[in-house]
Amino acid sequence: MRRNAILFVAVSLLSGLGGSAMALVAGIWILDLTNSPGLAALAGLCGYAPTLAGPWLGAVVDRLPRRPLVIATNLTVAAVLPSLLAVRGPGQVWLLFCVATVYGIAYVLVDAGESALLPAALSGVHLGQVNGWRSSAQEGVKLVAPLAGAGLYAWQGGQLVALLAAVLPALAAAGYAALRLTRTPPPVAPPDRGVRVGLTVLFGAVSIRRPVMLAAVAIGMSGFTTAAGYAVVTDTLGLPATFLGVLLSAQGAGSVAGGLVVGRMIARFGPTAVALAGAELFAISCLGRCLPWWPAVVAASVVTGLGLPWALVAAVTAVQTHSPDALLGRIAATANTIMFGPIAATTPLGSAAVQLGARPPLVLAAAVCLTACALTWRRRRDRTPSHPSPVSAGRPGLTPCAETPDGLSARRAPDTRIRQPSRGPRP
Repeated sequence: MRRNAILFVAVSLLSGLGGSAMALVAGIWILDLTNSPGLAALAGLCGYAPTLAGPWLGAVVDRLPRRPLVIATNLTVAAVLPSLLAVRGPGQVWLLFCVATVYGIAYVLVDAGESALLPAALSGVHLGQVNGWRSSAQEGVKLVAPLAGAGLYAWQGGQLVALLAAVLPALAAAGYAALRLTRTPPPVAPPDRGVRVGLTVLFGAVSIRRPVMLAAVAIGMSGFTTAAGYAVVTDTLGLPATFLGVLLSAQGAGSVAGGLVVGRMIARFGPTAVALAGAELFAISCLGRCLPWWPAVVAASVVTGLGLPWALVAAVTAVQTHSPDALLGRIAATANTIMFGPIAATTPLGSAAVQLGARPPLVLAAAVCLTACALTWRRRRDRTPSHPSPVSAGRPGLTPCAETPDGLSARRAPDTRIRQPSRGPRP
């Protein structure tokens, strides 16, 4: 169990290091070659757009052996990155867009495949804790990788960054190959192999739907307040824009700390309760950023770093814990689309709303999050337990998960017995 946990955290570090560095370097590289900020921004869009195809890419994950798929996907990224050695001028910028798109598709496939592998490699009681560690690792890497990538780019150019980044997914593939899976059921094809099955399970199981929707609201509102964050620094506080670096570092520190404790919270209170706490913390942080005092804004950034990972990790753990094995890939990818897809709409809306000032978007975001929390909490009065999700019949190590009378999910008596790994595991 410890071996698998270490491998998953190591893979998260490797993937985050390469992905974060290349995401920044690709934009800088395109900007240097074309002198066009618009084209540079398109590199980020190429990496993000495949998330919107999550339900369909997740269905691919469910139809193929999961571990070979994530290994092949990482090796494909490693093989594609050296093509950037051919970039010499504006005529080869299309290669950067292609690589960014491959990265985006790979992220969706690997994230869905990994979500399906985690329950096969870890007992249910450890899922939340390992997800929290992975979140801390990924957030910690974000504090280092962009600076390292920019420094290497300034020193030797994008080709060196591309070569070094190509090594990391290859190492990640080796990490996936070294996993010892304790449960190796063959994929079971549902009668309907389309994406609608994943949507039906996701929205039909309260224990999955509530954490996912709370995370979607919090993450969507984080995009809505992006422009307001700039306005707070320059207009409300009257500080230079470089102060954003301090706020991002504070948020990153909060994310690292939050990831270390969120697993224990999920094990004790359940994913829905933790998602509620995360969304509420984000709402509080939005109100804190309205104060015209820079220490309060820094503290609010730390609270943001706590709240968003709590909501996200709780949602991811709920998906992994309460989804049927045969549908894990498409449910995980669909959940990612639901959680991160709203950013595409809320970010430009927030950019328009900031014309009213920095505070109105922040207050509105806090109100939306608190309303979502209140609606979820209100259902605690409904004492009719929901139907357990289909996972209860086929997930070793977990008994059927029901809703408590207050409407919050609770895992019942997880089986923590050590199981002997089978020979020749296959997801």
